Amino acid sequence: MATSARVGSVDPVRASTFGATQLLSAIGDPLYRLDDDGGLLPALAAELPRVSSDGLTVTIPLRRDVLFHDGTSFDAAAMVFSLERFLAIGTLSYLLDERIEAVRASGSHELELRLRRPTTVLPQLLSTINLTPVSPQAYRDYGDRALSDRFVGTGPYRLSFFSDQQQRLEPFERYWGERPRNAGIVLVSLGNSTALFGAMGSGEVDVLLSTGLHEDHQQALERRAELGELREGRGPALEIGYITLHTQQPPFIDPELRQALVHSLDRQLISERVSQGLRSPLRDLVPPAVSGTSRQIWPAYDPDRARSLFRQAGYCDGRVLELPLTFRSNIPSDRLMVLTWQAQLARDLGDCIALQPNGMESTTVYRQLGEGAFAAVMLDWRGAVRDPEAYLFPLLSCSEAEGEHCLRGESALSGSFWTAPGLQRDLLRSEGLTGSERLELLRSIEERTAAAAPYLPLWLVTPRAWAQPRLETPRFDGNGRLLLQELQSLP
Repeated sequence: MATSARVGSVDPVRASTFGATQLLSAIGDPLYRLDDDGGLLPALAAELPRVSSDGLTVTIPLRRDVLFHDGTSFDAAAMVFSLERFLAIGTLSYLLDERIEAVRASGSHELELRLRRPTTVLPQLLSTINLTPVSPQAYRDYGDRALSDRFVGTGPYRLSFFSDQQQRLEPFERYWGERPRNAGIVLVSLGNSTALFGAMGSGEVDVLLSTGLHEDHQQALERRAELGELREGRGPALEIGYITLHTQQPPFIDPELRQALVHSLDRQLISERVSQGLRSPLRDLVPPAVSGTSRQIWPAYDPDRARSLFRQAGYCDGRVLELPLTFRSNIPSDRLMVLTWQAQLARDLGDCIALQPNGMESTTVYRQLGEGAFAAVMLDWRGAVRDPEAYLFPLLSCSEAEGEHCLRGESALSGSFWTAPGLQRDLLRSEGLTGSERLELLRSIEERTAAAAPYLPLWLVTPRAWAQPRLETPRFDGNGRLLLQELQSLP
């Protein structure tokens, strides 16, 4: 199976890229899995979590028939070891450290979590593959540091070879669950879209993931699948593309100017020109597959309204806003999007605004984002779990603020530096709610954000995988990862 993603570390405490979590999902097990609709299913947990009446204690019975790849037994002590290690040194430890006060084994195969506050999102958080347990024996000397090139977990495959460009997986003969339907997987990273596309066309690889593929190559593979020459599988669309506006520096300290930009964005045109419709236009921060509906909260394209707002902000009629928009130069869709929007703005609002594209390598963008280096920057996000909080908290959470200026927190790290009085309180309050009451509060948070426009949602990315015609159609799980253990030849 080929992808563009290199895997720098296979340790759950360091794995944060899609490629790394895709690998982990084959060699590790979560406590819970998600079905196609996002419903919770026990995996290493023996049943669904039991929550105390005050919402602060969660008890999780664990399976008794699970072995690690080194032959040692999985039990509550091993799960405690793994969770405490993740909380101490995990890249994504923020998922749990503000929610979990203590972890303990309340029985040989019973896990108890003591929460800082009631949180309805905890079961979804426990489905993240980064919480997959590792063998305490194998990681005895790595409690405070990562073990990047080796993995000893409980999954259907064991890792027999690891480098950043290739990983080999062999079925784990003593796996507790359904055995893989193939004799093993070799994951290879190829450097660019042309190499990936060529490898699939020549038959050098059996399965190809869409990650890193140019849109024209994806379209060609889609056409081949329609002709029966390949088999195409699609997963839930959980990745969003968006633009961040720096709300605490000119010109976007003016909310009317931010709203003008919202109305100037022709998402439908951009989607068609950049991806031939492969990327769906998006007017929410939370994907429909997560929220359960397409809410269309951000305003639609309206050049007349945009012109009126630009004029109110002092532009048009002889004064043109020159807007630098930073994009990640190593991501082809970013460049195409910026060039398309630049041409669309020149056509519709050229006397009011001129876009000035500024390409920068993605690692540099991420490093400078929280420093307030960009007036406007194009980014993407994929929630760590399938819940609205996984999209709203990383963009809106703010632990220290002055009015609408976020001084410290995720909003500052995201580059928008925007917040609003009471917003953080509502985000935290949403954790203790369930059902329609929670969904209504989360919607009101998005509506408030849309009115202030610190972000411009752009499009939605659907993961795809193609297999040679002699194989079964690839399938994805509820978290959008390819089910490697289900790949098999046709009878």
